[in-house]
Amino acid sequence: VQLVESGGGLVQPGRSLRLSCVASGFTFSWSGMRWYRQTPEKEREFVAGIGSSGAGTDYGDSVKGRFTISRDNNKNTVYLQMNSLKPEDTAVYYCNAVAYNYWGQGTQVTVSS
Repeated sequence: VQLVESGGGLVQPGRSLRLSCVASGFTFSWSGMRWYRQTPEKEREFVAGIGSSGAGTDYGDSVKGRFTISRDNNKNTVYLQMNSLKPEDTAVYYCNAVAYNYWGQGTQVTVSS
């Protein structure tokens, strides 16, 4: 079982990034997926979630209107499009397979000028 996140990096405020999380070893299409983020100073924070079919989405208040979660069940991949990034979005971002409680290793996003 693996969840492998990618797409993180250093970006200036106001710019965009797209994170990807590729799943293997389980039936991806059976599980809702979520993105969380964490910094050393804060508890893990819910960022976004999507239903198993992609029909329903939900977002944390701090990212509503800026981030978009999507998935491609043919590619076993969930995405997080992050626009209008702010320094406070700096964190390690993790994907989570809700039905199985599987977690990826995380990808660092740093927003700084």
